[in-house]
Amino acid sequence: MPNKNHFDSNLTEFTVSQISSTLKRTIENAFERVRVRGEISGLKRASSGHIYLTLKDEKAVLDGVIWRGTASTLRVIPEDGLETIVEGRLTTYPGRSKYQIVIDRLEPAGIGALLALLEERRKKLSKEGLFDKNRKKPIPYLPSSIGVVSSPTGAVFRDILHRLRDRFPRPVILWPVLVQGKGSAEEIASAVEGFNKLKSQNFPPRPDLLIIARGGGSVEDLWAFNEEVVVRAVAESSIPVISAVGHETDNTLIDLVADQRAPTPTAAAEMAVPVRADLMVTITELDRLILAGTRRALIERKQKVTTLALGLPRPEILIGDSIQRLDERNDSIHRVFSAYFDRRKAALEESSLKLIHPRERLLRAQTHLSFTTKQLDNATYSIIKECFYKWLLYTEDDRVEIAIKRILSERLKQINMAAMLLESYSYQRVIERGFTVIRDQDEQLITRSSQATENTNVIVEFADDKRAAILGKIKRNRKKQKDPKNTDKKKRPIQESLL
Repeated sequence: MPNKNHFDSNLTEFTVSQISSTLKRTIENAFERVRVRGEISGLKRASSGHIYLTLKDEKAVLDGVIWRGTASTLRVIPEDGLETIVEGRLTTYPGRSKYQIVIDRLEPAGIGALLALLEERRKKLSKEGLFDKNRKKPIPYLPSSIGVVSSPTGAVFRDILHRLRDRFPRPVILWPVLVQGKGSAEEIASAVEGFNKLKSQNFPPRPDLLIIARGGGSVEDLWAFNEEVVVRAVAESSIPVISAVGHETDNTLIDLVADQRAPTPTAAAEMAVPVRADLMVTITELDRLILAGTRRALIERKQKVTTLALGLPRPEILIGDSIQRLDERNDSIHRVFSAYFDRRKAALEESSLKLIHPRERLLRAQTHLSFTTKQLDNATYSIIKECFYKWLLYTEDDRVEIAIKRILSERLKQINMAAMLLESYSYQRVIERGFTVIRDQDEQLITRSSQATENTNVIVEFADDKRAAILGKIKRNRKKQKDPKNTDKKKRPIQESLL
C-alpha cells in the first residue's frame, strides 16, 4: 500500500517495484498487439536459444526479443541489416528500466529486402572465391550411381526417376529433406555432407553425382537454397553437384556454387546420363570403324613385311660362318682347359711332396702351445692384478664398479677364448685322432729313434690310458714261406709288436 508523507508533500509515495509494475501493465494494456517495421541491428543469439535484437529507423530504436520456442518456427532467419516487419506485444524490462517488443512473428519487409540481403550475401561469398569457375568439377559421363537431395513427397523426384529410365537407367539414392521452412537449410547441408562421408564399399555406396532438386516457388519458398550453410556444403563437396532448384527463371546462390546448373529437375536428369540408344549406336559405329581400321592396318603391315622379306638372304647363309667359328672356338677352349688342369695336377703333386710330416707339425704346435701358455699365464696374472687394483681404487663409485665388472667380463671372455685355443693346441687332441706319445722311464718325450735303443722300456700314452712297452727291431722276411696249415692264404709280413 502507498504511504503518505505529511511532512514533505501531499504526493503519494511509490516504491520502485510499484512504479515498474504499473508501467508494465499500462504499456501491455495499451499496446497489446502491435506491428512494427524496422531494420534489424545488434543481433545476438544467446546460448539459451533466445534471440535479442534492435529495430531501428532514421529517428529511433526499439529493443526486441524472440523467445527460443518462437525462434525455432520462423520462416526467415533474422540477420543484421534485414528490413523486416514484426508482430508482437510491447512490454517493459524492469531490471533495466526499458521497454521492448516480444516478437512472435517476423517477415521481410517486401521482396526488395530479401533481394538486397541475397545480393549482399552473394558478394560476400563471391569474395571468398566460392563461385570461381576453376573450383567446379567435371560431371561424370556415365555415373555408376546418382544421389538425389530432395523432398520424397513431391513430383520432382518422380520426374527425375522417369527421365533417367527413359535415357539410361542408373541406381538412384534419395536423401529425403525438407525443401522449405525452418530447418530445411540444415537438412540439405547435412544431406550433402552425408553423401560425401559414404564409402564406395558401403551400402548404400558413395554416389558419383549429386542432384539437389526442388520445384518452383517464390523467393521466400526458395530461401533455404540461399542460406550460407547450404552454399558452403556444396562448395566443400568432393562429389560433383548439379543444382536443379525452381524453374529456369529462378536464381539461387546454390546455382552459382554448383558444378552444373540445370533449369529444371528434368533437365538435371538429362545432364546426368546420356541417351542409351544413341550411345549404343555410337558404340556400334565406333566398333565397326575400329575393326575395319585394324583389318586394313594388318593387311598393310603384312604386305610390308612380305616385301621386306624378299630382300633378306637365307638364314643358313647368315649364320653358317658363325656356327663354324663357334665349333672351332669350342675345340680350342676344350684343349686350353685340359692343358690347364694337367698343369694344376702336376703342381699339386709337387706341392704334396713338400708337406711337413705330422710329427714335425705336432712338435712345432707343442712348442708354440708352451710359449702361448706362458704368455696366457702372464697376461692373466697382469689382467687380474690390474683389475683388482682398479677395483680397490674405485670400489666406492658405482659407475666405476660397473665399468670394472664390464672389463672383467671382457677379460674373462678373452681368457676363455685363449683357454679354448690352448685346448685345441693340446697334444691330447692329437692323440684322440689316432696318434700316441712315447716317453722314457724319466717321462722325457721320445721324438727320434736315436733317443731309444733296442729293448728300451718306454711308456706309451693313448687317448684313454697309458701302457708300458719294450722297443725292438722290425724284422722283414723277404722270402715267402708256405703255411703248412693254410697253403691257399696269402703270406703276411712278420712284425714284432711294440707292446
